[in-house]
Amino acid sequence: MSERYVAYVGTYTHGSSIGIHICDVNVEEGTLTERKVVPVNNSSYIVQSKNKKFLYSIADEGVAVFRILKDGDLELINKVDINGMRGCYLSVDDHGRYLNVAGYHDGKVTVVHTHKDGHLGNVVAEVFHKGLGSVAERNFRPRVTCTIPTPDDEFLCAVDNGIDQVKIYKFNNVKDKLLLVYILRCDLESGPRELVFDKSGRFAYLICELARKIDVYRYSHDEKNVYFERIQSVSTIIGEADPRHDAAEAITIAPDGRHLFCTTAGINSTTMFDIDPETGLLTPQFCLPTSGAYPKDIMVFPDNKHLAVVNHESNSITTFTIDYENNVLMMKGRPLEIETPNCILITKLEE
Repeated sequence: MSERYVAYVGTYTHGSSIGIHICDVNVEEGTLTERKVVPVNNSSYIVQSKNKKFLYSIADEGVAVFRILKDGDLELINKVDINGMRGCYLSVDDHGRYLNVAGYHDGKVTVVHTHKDGHLGNVVAEVFHKGLGSVAERNFRPRVTCTIPTPDDEFLCAVDNGIDQVKIYKFNNVKDKLLLVYILRCDLESGPRELVFDKSGRFAYLICELARKIDVYRYSHDEKNVYFERIQSVSTIIGEADPRHDAAEAITIAPDGRHLFCTTAGINSTTMFDIDPETGLLTPQFCLPTSGAYPKDIMVFPDNKHLAVVNHESNSITTFTIDYENNVLMMKGRPLEIETPNCILITKLEE
């Protein structure tokens, strides 16, 4: 490939790490080479703007935004408070107007205005989730772990890991309010964690942390309502799971749209599924070790042939070649050592 790619790795900074690690990406080889670190307090999640010009990050101060320079370096623009505790997940709308923030610690959904020049503006909408989960330690009160727009950009899905729900909101940009229009009620104590949509926008995949499964939904909507019809539930593990230690973590769809990958902590595995483009159903192909502990995030390289796994507890990122024919992963050399990595984003640098 003639294009240049860069990877941004968000980290917790309570140890020796100080922020976002910038890595040069060799797509053909499937390797990462660290270049520098940009300071930001506890950059536990990052997301890129739709126009590829800006990088948004969780920060202790709320959220931060950086300008992406031609060489992939980052230039801080500003930081803003989100009127609550530190968030854990970010997403952007297709029009580049809003940044959506999920609040794990306070069960809050926050919408921040974004300006064309990259500056973050004020909080324009916010809502605290209410309710109780079960008596389980991890899900007894609201914990929003994912806020993602639907593919049509009409609604905002807020995954609540604590009360086993996905709340669907319509954003009223005239009154600056999030209007609840639908509640997707998940299995009790399943611990829904993150939601992704396929390329067609017809199917949604919800990974459930405590149940160690992926629920597949057929998605549709009309002018006022959204509809999620569950059509499949499939385990993130091929074989037996340990309910005391194993927890489903990350989920991603490969660039070709034909394969879905997820990770499970405890067993520390990566599982690949084939996606049926007509039905959206998943077929498991392999479940293999990540060669690291607590695989918190996962991303397929742009060539669709390599995979990066972020191992939070072993302070490493492991990369693999994906052998689709034989359903195996082949590790690419020694892991990249980064303390407490939490997320990864690989993107092409603009000319």
